[in-house]
Amino acid sequence: MSVSRPLALRLLAGGFAAALALTALVSVQSRTPASAAVTLPPTHAKFDYQIGGAYTPPAGIQVVTRDRTAAPAAGLYNICYVNAFQVQPGEQGQWDSDLLLRDAQGNVVIDEDWGEALLDIRTTAKQTRVAAKVNGWIDGCAAKGYKAIEPDNYDSYSRSKNLITTGQAKAYLKLLAAHAHSMNLAIAQKNTVELAGSRTSVGLDFAVAEECGQYDECGDYVDAFGNNVIVIEYTNSGRTKACSQFGSTLTIVQRDVDVKTPGQSGYVRKTC
Repeated sequence: MSVSRPLALRLLAGGFAAALALTALVSVQSRTPASAAVTLPPTHAKFDYQIGGAYTPPAGIQVVTRDRTAAPAAGLYNICYVNAFQVQPGEQGQWDSDLLLRDAQGNVVIDEDWGEALLDIRTTAKQTRVAAKVNGWIDGCAAKGYKAIEPDNYDSYSRSKNLITTGQAKAYLKLLAAHAHSMNLAIAQKNTVELAGSRTSVGLDFAVAEECGQYDECGDYVDAFGNNVIVIEYTNSGRTKACSQFGSTLTIVQRDVDVKTPGQSGYVRKTC
């Protein structure tokens, strides 16, 4: 809502109270309807990270993250994990070939740690096409009853052989954030602490930070997101550091790196 100069003058002439009332109205209407409808996860909550497979949450859990293919946990705040910047192993055939990032030799660029192809978000047109597919997954999360989205691999530009820029990553994620908000879903920044200062312009609501204790980055996330930070550590030392510094304010859990389910060899879940 904008106010023309003649109208503003008439309001001033009509009294200071009227001007104050208009200011309040402008302030309210400048907020998007989505921002008012989004519910953030509780802070300093008991949390479980279940992206490797859904299972009955331990007693007292308030927040859980599960893969988009899983149903949310009844009665809890559920975050829907979406691999938004890379392709799940075995799913390359589900994407248009030109949306897979390729190097100068025409080879698909792969995140070698996880065997995942990177998505090509280097142009506005491709950002729109990739976002259309991922936004369909976000719609599915909303339909299932999730309250928030965790779009993974925001930092894939750092594995792109310098083909993707941070600006392109932010522009694409901004499309996902706008769509998530239109579905009344909160959206997280996953890792990528170096871009935390852009959270407002991109439209991000909270952070999910892996190993910020291990690498002394939790404070940087707090600077950008306040206490709306979920910390996932994969080592005892990382958990100890995170808990010693932020155990009374942030949501912190230690999981095994493969995020296994209880009963599987190597399953780990520890808290402060």
